[in-house]
Amino acid sequence: MDDTSPILIWLRRDLRLSDHPALHAACATGRPVIPAFVFDAQYDGLAAAPKFRMGLGLEHHGASLAEAGSRLILRRNQSALSALQDLIEETGAGAVYWTRQYDPEAVSRDSEVKAALKEQGLEVKSFGGHLMFEPWTVETKTGGYYKVYTPFWRNVKNRDVEEPLKAPSEIKAPKSWPASDDLADWEMDAAMMRGADVVRPFVQLGEKAAQSRLGAFLANKVADYNTNRDLPGVDGTSNLSENLALGEISPHQCWHAGQRALHEGKAGAETFLKELVWREFAYHLMHHTPRILERNWREEWEGFNWNEDERRAEVKAWKQGRTGIPFVDAAMRELYVTGRMHNRGRMIVASYLTKHLLCHWRIGQKWFEDCLIDWDPASNAMGWQWSAGSGPDATPYFRVFNPVTQLDKFDKNRDYAGRWIAEGHSTPHKDALAFFDAIPRQWNMKADDAYPDPVVDVSDGRKRALDAYANKSF
Repeated sequence: MDDTSPILIWLRRDLRLSDHPALHAACATGRPVIPAFVFDAQYDGLAAAPKFRMGLGLEHHGASLAEAGSRLILRRNQSALSALQDLIEETGAGAVYWTRQYDPEAVSRDSEVKAALKEQGLEVKSFGGHLMFEPWTVETKTGGYYKVYTPFWRNVKNRDVEEPLKAPSEIKAPKSWPASDDLADWEMDAAMMRGADVVRPFVQLGEKAAQSRLGAFLANKVADYNTNRDLPGVDGTSNLSENLALGEISPHQCWHAGQRALHEGKAGAETFLKELVWREFAYHLMHHTPRILERNWREEWEGFNWNEDERRAEVKAWKQGRTGIPFVDAAMRELYVTGRMHNRGRMIVASYLTKHLLCHWRIGQKWFEDCLIDWDPASNAMGWQWSAGSGPDATPYFRVFNPVTQLDKFDKNRDYAGRWIAEGHSTPHKDALAFFDAIPRQWNMKADDAYPDPVVDVSDGRKRALDAYANKSF
């Protein structure tokens, strides 16, 4: 390898130019830099909404790189290693840099790639950037990992977080660029079908949009964040989850902006910082206990008799937003139209599925994975297990959210329910009508249908859940 050979930047969930340690390090060498994205088995296996959002993110980031005088090279291959080796051979690259990922499948893939490329004599480096704190660096006093959020927060809240890096002033181009696939040929929106056109207006793409979201939140919303973040009918949150999921903004950038707001005395800033650390906690747990992605984190729940049949009528009603419980139905329809769901709604629909309907949290986890444009493997798994009672730092099994009283408490004027439920309204909100444009035609639902009766009475569902828990030793 000579010191003028190109460096491949293997992009994944880091679609930004600023605060990108791998890109920054590559550019600092003065060598040519070739940004590349490989559509491998992991990305091929993404469900509908995350794959759709990734496609949009790649298109936008490619344009950003072009504005910076660079290019995004796209390659499709079930094996990331094979694709990278092809690019190395074609370009004479002597190094491959990337930002670390932490889910078990990615760790296994990246370890294989690193070992093989090093054996070939290449320089291989992985960098942080997707998290503020590497999961293995946060330990209890006895050297173990944290199982409860609050002490985790206390451990990290005063830690130094690296200052965000500026975007490189130059991304040196190679003498010649390798061939690139056409993104359109990948058809990353195919599984969305007609829903793609409905969801697209709600997407905020790219680094500039993410920075604008952060700035607007801290300027206009953070003061009332402690209250408004629980009100689904109010635009009171940062809405940054979709951008964080694809690395269009870094957690470091959010953290330092939040710290400035905190030091300026803005109410709600610490709560915002805690939410960023909640995301870190999810990754901490996924790293130390990867079973959280697929099995009950609390092993004593393995014997619980969950309903696992997704064909059940009440499961279908839950997915379609036709449970007859307005809070649940509004949240499920928001998900289908926007690709996101308010956090209070997430708690309510998860509690309802796992407790009132006694269905396995994996059913909900998979549905969210299919529908969320802000899908994140660690946060999705931990959120579902928290709600079900089977996870770390979980809501107690005997706590069953009442979705009727929750609506009375957090949506008194029915702004949220009215925005998303069309049935029974003479002039439904346009977003409520958009739901019927997005759903599969075979659902055979119309805006002028009668609103359904509850599939399970709230009181009866709670009693049934508590009876089931009483017969299980926790």
